[in-house]
Amino acid sequence: MSEASPSAENETGKMANDGLPPLREVIAQHDLSAKKKFGQNFLFDLNLTGRIARAAAPLDNATVIEIGPGPGGLTRALLFNGAKNLTVIERDPRCQPVLAQISTHYPGCLHVIDGDALEVDVTTLGAAPRKIVANLPYNIGTLLLIGWLEKIDDFASLTLMFQKEVAERVVAKPKTKAYGRLSVLCQYLCDCDILFDVHRSAFTPPPKVTSAVVQLVPKADRGTEISLQSLAKVTQAAFGQRRKMLRASLKSLDVNVLELLEKAGIAETSRAEELDVNAFVRLTQLYDAR
Repeated sequence: MSEASPSAENETGKMANDGLPPLREVIAQHDLSAKKKFGQNFLFDLNLTGRIARAAAPLDNATVIEIGPGPGGLTRALLFNGAKNLTVIERDPRCQPVLAQISTHYPGCLHVIDGDALEVDVTTLGAAPRKIVANLPYNIGTLLLIGWLEKIDDFASLTLMFQKEVAERVVAKPKTKAYGRLSVLCQYLCDCDILFDVHRSAFTPPPKVTSAVVQLVPKADRGTEISLQSLAKVTQAAFGQRRKMLRASLKSLDVNVLELLEKAGIAETSRAEELDVNAFVRLTQLYDAR
């Protein structure tokens, strides 16, 4: 896995080859300093935003959705790389004039929603296939992802930038520190991969941590179909007290835990981090059938 960092050429804004002004110039013109309350960290590197857009390709036949476009670095890359139906959700009113300028440059391709992504049902935006491509605000990224997982079959793919710690949790394997509830939920529903890391210097202002782009593609066949709500409940109980053996941590489920574990073929002395996704699926199936 490689790491992407900004090139000097992009940092000076000389590579705005889409015909629009360099991002630094746009930000200066509109006084778009990043604000902590919006969880903003702007991407200036057009090579990097282009790489993210290409990772989600093809874009021309999909409803593409971006969260928190800010000054439009990734927005421009998505349009430049073929998106014909792009909807962006932005709650910072300062960004609206910039997005309007981009919309004019790409007539009929860009649709802007002035609102909070946590309050928008993105599955109502356009026709399938839908692809979310976004540099997610750190403060709500995980919450957004969990909400999208509940309707994952409405998406063709999710190509998302998180802080690296969250991306590692999405793809983590059993018996690792990062493996947890998010790992199980994501991997039951999707094929998950970290595509590349992004150095903190690629952002303005630079965050304190490295970021990573992760891609989730819904599985066509998950094998055993179970309730995601029940899987979330079982994993919450198991990982909520991850140092405890399952015979203790699962007591909050209000079931005969020893009988449940025996039927699932899981040792009562096991801990949550030792179980693979299939084991949690068996547990959930039996929990719902009790």
